[in-house]
Amino acid sequence: MEKYIAILFAAHFIADFLLQPDSLVNKKSNPFYLIIHAAIHALVSYILLQNWTGWQVPLLVFVFHIVIDYIKQIKTGGIDSAKVMVADQAAHLASLLLIVLLAEFILPDIAFTGFVYKVIIALASFSIIVLGSGHFIGRYMKEIFEDNDIPTEGLKNGGKLIGQLERLLILILILIGQPLGIGFLVAAKSILRFEESKDHLVAEYVIIGTLLSFTLAIAFSSLAVWAMNF
Repeated sequence: MEKYIAILFAAHFIADFLLQPDSLVNKKSNPFYLIIHAAIHALVSYILLQNWTGWQVPLLVFVFHIVIDYIKQIKTGGIDSAKVMVADQAAHLASLLLIVLLAEFILPDIAFTGFVYKVIIALASFSIIVLGSGHFIGRYMKEIFEDNDIPTEGLKNGGKLIGQLERLLILILILIGQPLGIGFLVAAKSILRFEESKDHLVAEYVIIGTLLSFTLAIAFSSLAVWAMNF
């Protein structure tokens, strides 16, 4: 059962972050695009589970996803804060656990090899760590930015790209069994950010964003390594 939960979680992260462009996110208030989004989730789940006669699980994924996203739209009016994102993801993951419990009697043995399973988990890890975590950090830091008059300068989307690269490096270091390399990454970024420390407000803003990025990357990367050993 653990592998099925891991596969469904992986399918969710891949469909929600890797296969959902910003253009689709902004259109989900339209029922047509919401159905497309839910259909992508169902299709990815169907493909990754590789149970070609088991249409019930993808159908449940489709229905639950539409219901949860529709309720979110009604309750929040389209406002997607950090708290809303966490609640939304928690609801989706809980629905996947419920699906596994409901469909346990029709789930066959995992058919694919350990290598394929690890590739799926690695792809899902990239989706949630490099992309998904970035969405959460962006929302959270935006709230801090709006609560404090923090000056911003630099390249457009520069901070976003830096965050994606640092989380990718952390994922790679943990997957190859070299977590000590994270210390050098922290030191290197600290040196590069030294000039910003002259502004106390900016320094705190940068430190919060950096620590949040590192924490999420390390936590999810560790979970990925654990899931690969199922």
